[in-house]
Amino acid sequence: MSVALNGLDIADEAGAWRAAGFAVGLDGVCRIGGLDVALVGRDRGLGIVGWVLSGLPDSTEDLDGVPTRIADPSASPEPSAHPNGVVGVDHVVLLSPDLARTAAALGAVGVHARRERDGELAGQPIRQVFFRVGEVILEVVGSPDTVGDGPSTLWGVTYLVADIDAAAEYFGDRTSRVKDAVQPGRRITTLRHRELDLSVRTALITPHVRSR
Repeated sequence: MSVALNGLDIADEAGAWRAAGFAVGLDGVCRIGGLDVALVGRDRGLGIVGWVLSGLPDSTEDLDGVPTRIADPSASPEPSAHPNGVVGVDHVVLLSPDLARTAAALGAVGVHARRERDGELAGQPIRQVFFRVGEVILEVVGSPDTVGDGPSTLWGVTYLVADIDAAAEYFGDRTSRVKDAVQPGRRITTLRHRELDLSVRTALITPHVRSR
């Protein structure tokens, strides 16, 4: 069985997510497409503090430094409808201090790079390496020239929205101007997540454009 991303553990409060237009259950879990986002509270820190994967050995507790839980194969809850228009997760960003090490750790469990892209961030060169984990793209970002120690870190999430103009109107001045995405035919906007009391860098994007 191939490895798939089934969930994220995020150190936010459920009330902040509800205020941001996400439907959150009484158990503190937000169902987005095929993923369960468990809102574990600020006692756990900030940001994405772990993920839930299927297709790994049951003994796995860590993947390149990221705390890892194994998905329950019997769980198949229905996706929720979210007032903010989010319908799924497009991609998750993983920051790596050592791109070769991270790629090797993912390759060891059968997750292999699909493509790479070089760019810049704050004037520094970066490399983006893209993997597929089930329905979600994993974008691993790091320096192409330097290697550091320490764990990789889950850094941000980009959600799919069916109507990005309606979503931008919903968030008002707490989101940036909608603009063209890097991928042809897609559009993207970035939330001012701190103003929403969310600790994860968050963007919204339109679905993939299928070529004919």
